[in-house]
Amino acid sequence: MKTNFNINNLIRENIKSLKPYSSARDEYKDATTKEMIFLDANENPFENGVNRYPDPHQNNVKDLLSGIKDISKENILLGNGSDEVLDLIFRAFCEPNQDNIITLPPTYGMYGVLADVNAIENRKVLLKEDFQPDVNQILNAADANSKILFLCSPNNPTGNSFTVDAVKKLLTKFKGLVVLDEAYIDFSEEKSWLEKLEQFPNLIIIQTLSKAYGLAGIRLGSCYASKEIIQILSNIKPPYNVNELTQQRAIVRLQKMGEIKNEVAQLVSERKRLKKELECCVSYIEKVYPSDGNFLLIKVDDATKRYNQLIEYGVVIRNRTNQPLCENCLRISVGICEENQRLIRALKSIS
Repeated sequence: MKTNFNINNLIRENIKSLKPYSSARDEYKDATTKEMIFLDANENPFENGVNRYPDPHQNNVKDLLSGIKDISKENILLGNGSDEVLDLIFRAFCEPNQDNIITLPPTYGMYGVLADVNAIENRKVLLKEDFQPDVNQILNAADANSKILFLCSPNNPTGNSFTVDAVKKLLTKFKGLVVLDEAYIDFSEEKSWLEKLEQFPNLIIIQTLSKAYGLAGIRLGSCYASKEIIQILSNIKPPYNVNELTQQRAIVRLQKMGEIKNEVAQLVSERKRLKKELECCVSYIEKVYPSDGNFLLIKVDDATKRYNQLIEYGVVIRNRTNQPLCENCLRISVGICEENQRLIRALKSIS
């Protein structure tokens, strides 16, 4: 368990003194059922379903997530995709042209992009050959200005989960914030770190409705952290960052958890079947890496050649050969049964 951690030591000074914007919906919070006329927000009064500003705190969505995740609403922040949440973390805790973050390539590319956007040094510590974090190297790379360590587990593009021991050591010994990106956690047999959130006040967990929940098009990401961290991020987020249509669609979907779990089970089953087929039946595939995500990373003889050949067969995958430790590797998302069968036929047809 992390002890003697003070979040105030990490917050940027201008953020500490910031007075958050107060929207019309923040100022009037009476929840009575009395019919009210709202003339406070300069909205168009002609009702069409979206003429009013959305709930700036997304309370109905958070109520559902709170029950599903078994976590208090006070520990939840929602964003316009996970990328907005990540950007908020940068802006709250990293001083431009002074602080640094640590990332572990190969990993999700937006960490580095956001570091560049916010003028923050990105210190890269490669994963080990087994795609696990090099704990000692990470800690050696950190200094007094290392504000955030990004861990993507299950990792994109490698598909593996980081060991509990490695993550725990980093949470305990790294002196800044540890952002654990669990975008693919629903496809893994490993447990989410949400149940350990209270043990580590420096832990921030990022999840998304884009993968297992099938809502990539509405852009809704979720952040779970201590009440103190959530309040800091809430203070600097745009007042209406999650629009009304996104909230409505999320509410409908989150009420269908049985359907979501069934889809996840199908994708996991297809992932296992696809892995077996690729290992047995395609000669130029040198390795199919284990995966806890909804995708597989495969090593082939010539990734660029095989990528282009699949395009000719009408199958689009991702060429990851330019990523560290991923030379001649392709990343393949798991589709429905028919799509996977078409992929297998295409892979068997090219030579």
